[in-house]
Amino acid sequence: MSTKEPERLVREKLPGKEVKVEAVGLYRALPVLVRIIIYDKRPAIDIPSRLAYQSIGVIYGDIGTSPLYVYSSTFSSSPSHDDLLGALSLIIWTVTLMVSVKYVLIVLQADDEGQGGSFAIYTLLSRHAKIVHRDPREERLIKTERVEASELPSASKHTRSFLERSALMQMVLKVVGVLGVSLVMSGSFLDGILTPAQSVLGAIQGLKLVDESISTATIVGTSCAILVLLFLIQPFGTSKLGTSFAPIVIVWLGFNFCFGIYNLVQHDHTVLKAFSPVFAGRYLVRNKTEGWRSLGGILLAFTGVEALFADLGAFTRRAIQLSWLCFAYPCLLLAYIGQAAFISKSPEAFSNPFFASVPPGLFYPSLVVAILASVVASETMVTATFQLLTQIIKLSYFPQIKLVHTSKVFHGQIYIPWVNWLLMIGTIVVTVAYNNTTKLGEAYGVCVILVTFITTSMVSLVAIIVWHIPLPYVCLGFLVFGALDGVYLTSAMTKVPSGAWLTLILAILLSSIFVLWRFGKENQWQAEASDRLDPSSIIMSKSPDGSPEAGNSRGDLYFTPAFGSASITTIKGMGIFFDKGGLPGTTPTVFIHFLQKFQAAPSVVIFFHIRPLSLPTVMFGERWTVTRSLKSTDSGIGHQFFRVTLRHGYTDEVVSKDLGVQIYEQLRNFVIREGAASGPREPTIQADPDGERRCHKIEVTSGSTTPSPGSGDPSNENTSIGIPGQSNADDETLRTLQKVTRQKLLSLESAYHDQVVYVVGKEQMRIREIAGCKPGGWLRHIALASFLWIRSNTGNRIANLKLDVDKLVEVGFILSNSL
Repeated sequence: MSTKEPERLVREKLPGKEVKVEAVGLYRALPVLVRIIIYDKRPAIDIPSRLAYQSIGVIYGDIGTSPLYVYSSTFSSSPSHDDLLGALSLIIWTVTLMVSVKYVLIVLQADDEGQGGSFAIYTLLSRHAKIVHRDPREERLIKTERVEASELPSASKHTRSFLERSALMQMVLKVVGVLGVSLVMSGSFLDGILTPAQSVLGAIQGLKLVDESISTATIVGTSCAILVLLFLIQPFGTSKLGTSFAPIVIVWLGFNFCFGIYNLVQHDHTVLKAFSPVFAGRYLVRNKTEGWRSLGGILLAFTGVEALFADLGAFTRRAIQLSWLCFAYPCLLLAYIGQAAFISKSPEAFSNPFFASVPPGLFYPSLVVAILASVVASETMVTATFQLLTQIIKLSYFPQIKLVHTSKVFHGQIYIPWVNWLLMIGTIVVTVAYNNTTKLGEAYGVCVILVTFITTSMVSLVAIIVWHIPLPYVCLGFLVFGALDGVYLTSAMTKVPSGAWLTLILAILLSSIFVLWRFGKENQWQAEASDRLDPSSIIMSKSPDGSPEAGNSRGDLYFTPAFGSASITTIKGMGIFFDKGGLPGTTPTVFIHFLQKFQAAPSVVIFFHIRPLSLPTVMFGERWTVTRSLKSTDSGIGHQFFRVTLRHGYTDEVVSKDLGVQIYEQLRNFVIREGAASGPREPTIQADPDGERRCHKIEVTSGSTTPSPGSGDPSNENTSIGIPGQSNADDETLRTLQKVTRQKLLSLESAYHDQVVYVVGKEQMRIREIAGCKPGGWLRHIALASFLWIRSNTGNRIANLKLDVDKLVEVGFILSNSL
């Protein structure tokens, strides 16, 4: 797509207004532009700049506050000048390689339809290779991009083929991928707890420079109060918080930039020699084991890097690249260089380098800005946790919970209430338990480096299977970044006994929950598969011997021979059976069990499926889809079967007290359109003697009340279906069509006025009995029992719909195929 094409499309919506569209990432910018045109009409639109500004307030709070505690976590005593240069060199090159090169230039390319994070990488791989078992009800809705083997390079073709054909490798990939991704999510969840505690404590500890008599309890209490305030404002949403926080982070990074230049000029400009990687190598060689151990503190210089990728869904790749490379990156480099210049003259300042190196007269302003920036740092990983948890819910690794979309423009900006409060409790507990930044840094570092290492591994697979990069280049990149991750990972693991054990325990616990839920869902899909039947395989409108019976002209139904051939009693009214799958050609399980229990069916049967979309709203005319589940015949007017799908956006209120009225109106319009479509296909228009166009009409007069759309109030209506005619020879056909359509509408109206009943299912599953005492069987039984317990306590979305209780029928049933 050329640069001019999006501008043309946008200007059609906003004539006479200035529109700015960048050439990079146009295919991503256009949908956002269209949404802004609809929901946020403004005189000028510059999406990358606007999002880049907001991203500063959300993404860089964490990595931006690292200068508060990197040097204090790296050194345990006053460093020598050579060691200081070595540590600075490691910081410069680590931030450059890990953040600027690896994440900003490479990892951000591995998004899945604009979403970031490790789960997005896993989903991206599953679109290009058959490596995951999906929910059959959602499989047809997922866009796959698996190309033909003949179009793939040799390395990509053989790698994908090997993964898809080898059962062993699929199992290994599932264990490494699913457990690894779950561990990454666990790590990100831990970041949401540890980052606020780490950053806020680092800022508040600056109070000790004002008054050394301030107790640890005072610092911890102040930190907790700030954290509570942070979580209380989360419901305002990412966009508002990002816009509000951006000035704070800009001022904070600006302070670091200016302080760095000031200290570099005033104290020791020779630290610029640290740009040579030779000093980093000498540092590690000279200090040997101790130098390797100190990497656990240096890695804190890039903590929060995972937020650049995890928060991609809330912003865009272009916005993040712009804000990092043009602003955050140079500010942070100068911050570390300036602190090193100050420490070279005052080695004892390593324990609190930021506040110690503040220029005269700026201590109190910098303290206030540091505290505010620490709050923003907390926001970084809180937002990332919301984003990543949303992804694992979509991939069925966690139960469906309430998600609140906080923006009508950017649908990736999400708030999860109960996770917010859980994070608040966890953050306060961790802040009290780890009352200084050194202990928190030890716990936090392990979590961060695990995330980056697994990301490197998964992006390497993406490079081969998705990007089709030659294998030697992928191996070279993996060796470079994998070795860098591995060195820091081994160093961070030495901190496990002194504090990092907390991250590993919580990670294992959360990973177990995610994997357990996925295991249970896969078994549930298999159990439900046997209950997916076509309606015609269950019921028929003729007697078992194939001949019409007395009264069958009224649409009498019977079970098919496979279900006993018994007759089905007609219940007056309209039955709306909620279909959670919505698969065409299948019957909702709740309807099958309703028939078997009561051997009866409403005169109008509706299979109703609600399909949420990742859009703010769906236009009313595009929400409803109506089809017939069974072919309607002239002799089967007494029973009408429909399949209704309601598509909606996350701001649409679709299920209300008048749901029955809305469905009735949609069915009535469908029957009218169906009747009109049954007329002559290619008519020849004839002129009457008076020169006017002839048109046959079907007059459908309703003598009883018909509700108006969305109101429930009755009103008499006269409906005309205009069908262009050919000649008088078609009059008999049209009269027959008129009669059939009138009968269908009257039958539909009669059923609506008799009663409207909402039928929902309450599904129960049982675990197969274990034969013998095999350990694997018992472990499976325990895992499935845990899954069923979680499932029964996480609620049912259909049961929580806002429906009239007096019109609600719940049918309980046990799946025929046990888990």
